[in-house]
Amino acid sequence: MQIEDLKRLCKLGSRTPGHPENVVTDGIEVTTEYGFQYNVLSGPLGQGVANAVGLALAEAHLAGRFNKSDAVLVDHRTYCIMGDGCAMEGISHEAASLAAHWKLNKLILIYDDNQNTIDGSTTLAFSEDISARFKAYGWNTITVNNTHEDMGEFKKAILCAHNETEKPTFIKVKTLIGKLSVKEGTSDAHHGTFKEDDANKMRQKVKWEDREPFHVFPMVYREMQIHTQDGERLEKEWYSTLNYYRSRYPQEAAEFEILLNGGLVPGWESSLPTWSKSDPVDATRGYSEKCLNHLAKVLPGLIGGSADLASSNKAYLHGYKDFSLPNSPCGRNIRYGVREHAMAAISNGLALHGSGLIPFAATFLIFSDYMKNSIRLSALSHAGVIYIFTHDSIGLGEDGPTHQPVEQLAGLRAVPRLLVFRPGDGNETAGAYRVAIANRDVPSVIALSRQKVDSNLDGTSADSVERGGYIVSDNSGQELPEIIFLSTGSELCLCEGSADTLRKEGRKVRVVSLVCWRLFDRQPIEYKESVLPRRVVKRVSVEAGSPHGWREYVGAEGLVLGVEDFGASGAYLDTFKKFGFTQENVTKLARSLVDHQSC
Repeated sequence: MQIEDLKRLCKLGSRTPGHPENVVTDGIEVTTEYGFQYNVLSGPLGQGVANAVGLALAEAHLAGRFNKSDAVLVDHRTYCIMGDGCAMEGISHEAASLAAHWKLNKLILIYDDNQNTIDGSTTLAFSEDISARFKAYGWNTITVNNTHEDMGEFKKAILCAHNETEKPTFIKVKTLIGKLSVKEGTSDAHHGTFKEDDANKMRQKVKWEDREPFHVFPMVYREMQIHTQDGERLEKEWYSTLNYYRSRYPQEAAEFEILLNGGLVPGWESSLPTWSKSDPVDATRGYSEKCLNHLAKVLPGLIGGSADLASSNKAYLHGYKDFSLPNSPCGRNIRYGVREHAMAAISNGLALHGSGLIPFAATFLIFSDYMKNSIRLSALSHAGVIYIFTHDSIGLGEDGPTHQPVEQLAGLRAVPRLLVFRPGDGNETAGAYRVAIANRDVPSVIALSRQKVDSNLDGTSADSVERGGYIVSDNSGQELPEIIFLSTGSELCLCEGSADTLRKEGRKVRVVSLVCWRLFDRQPIEYKESVLPRRVVKRVSVEAGSPHGWREYVGAEGLVLGVEDFGASGAYLDTFKKFGFTQENVTKLARSLVDHQSC
């Protein structure tokens, strides 16, 4: 970071954007909120608290797996600065509760208690005893007053936090916002800019009039150099320890270095299971469970959990313990409880720890709305979190419209960079995991059914998933098809059934799986034309969710079968029938389209 970078704060194309981004500025671990883990970060309030919990969790897990009494490889503390707004956000409550439950004693949360928010004093909407709140969670709590007068008390608080062996530490620091300015102690200092006249008066108070803006004292550079030299020395010592570790503990060292190199081993893809049409059918969440557990055996960094739905999401690594301190730090299953938002942001911290961990986070698709901000930050921060969202449509049945997702897939598909997969059978599920695991700097959503799919299809392919869309079946030979079905998920089998009916009537029919729109959109024009020829305008899309977005693929003359309203409680077959997702109705729609176009 250069002085010129600081001068270009908030300017287009600068390395110092208004809210620091880890992909723009070196040294920024994650793109989050007012707070930091190793470095200052900014963004939606409260995210950084949960990110910090994820970073501390990563340290505790890896330390438990690899550290030896004579060789310590993983040993760092995680600091996070939070403000009044962070303290109000619900995600900070969720994350703080988990941090105490997990006994993350190397996590230190520094609360900037300046008692001001954008709209005014915190007394407008915030009157709780926050230290008592954190103490109730199970944190070690410390209060520091008058840091603007003396930093000695704060230094003592940090040392006290370092000596804590069982609890995370919350340090409440009383600060004075806008000190020495005309905005001192007011919410005006929380946002906006200072006028030049006020800045000059502040310079006079600190005897700065004879220096140019952005001047840095030589003593500061000297201190920076000392810290640089200390860092170089510590790095050499760490590599010396690693070399000893390699000779003393070769098996553990090999696994540790796999993680440091990104967590992937050559040939890991071959561990994924395959299915044929003769295999017993399952819900795609069931296929997902098999994929996860096969991958866990070859990917030492695979770690994650569910928001109190592991048995429903089928997102549990069998044969591995639950993470806990001090009894089971090596555990690779994380029990998040009913805390979807914190789960997602903690997963971002795990992914961005830089140690090769591959986090997954699971819940029902409907509850992805609780997590949306963190999912968006996964994409913005290039955090390769794998989101496993089951019960992916009105097909979940009896729980009714409160639990049946409709608009969620459309919303997730709109998030830039995010890969959203909705596999139709076992092989597509394996293909979704293959792409999600391989892309460590891109988050993925894998949307999975509760109900069993009708069949493992002959034409589906794990290899083809990486293209996002492909031809599952076609009886047109060298000719163009008369009509194309486009679908995802469990409805793919429905389209295959309708296609078979039409083929028996002598129609030329193609079925296309659009398992991941974003990947398909990235394909060369020639490939997309080979799958969806422009000359074939008779198209029907079938997906048991919002129709939003499908028009781009079916064209102006095509038909879109989707869910235009909230769902309904009932057995899934009855629900599907109510909304038109039956083979008979799909066939009827396709037949009417073909007949109409032929007139």
